[in-house]
Amino acid sequence: VQLQASGGGLVRAGGSLKLSCLASGRAFSDLVMGWFRQAPGQEREFVAGISWSGGSTNYVDSVKGRFTCSRDNSKNTLYLQMNSLQPEDTVVYYCAAVAYGESLYRPITSARDYPWWGQGTQVTVSS
Repeated sequence: VQLQASGGGLVRAGGSLKLSCLASGRAFSDLVMGWFRQAPGQEREFVAGISWSGGSTNYVDSVKGRFTCSRDNSKNTLYLQMNSLQPEDTVVYYCAAVAYGESLYRPITSARDYPWWGQGTQVTVSS
């Protein structure tokens, strides 16, 4: 599976950005997807996850109500709409994928459980 993330950039506090992640190499609908972020010297932090169909999503508390994770299986694309951005959201964002074989979706929040990763896209929020 290859993942190509895009959409990062520089925005003022209170602004919005929409990240995209284009997947290839495997049927996109087979994949549970996630967004993570990582600051220099820190571990990769779970941000949001979404089930195969997009019917179930989950978020870290710090982004609930501000970020929305979605997917378009017809376009093999994962999205992260980020609103009300704050300077503390300034980090590199990564998309990740796992071929989750169980029939019942459960949130997958550990980076170690995702074998495939995009290259990361920088989000910078100025105060």
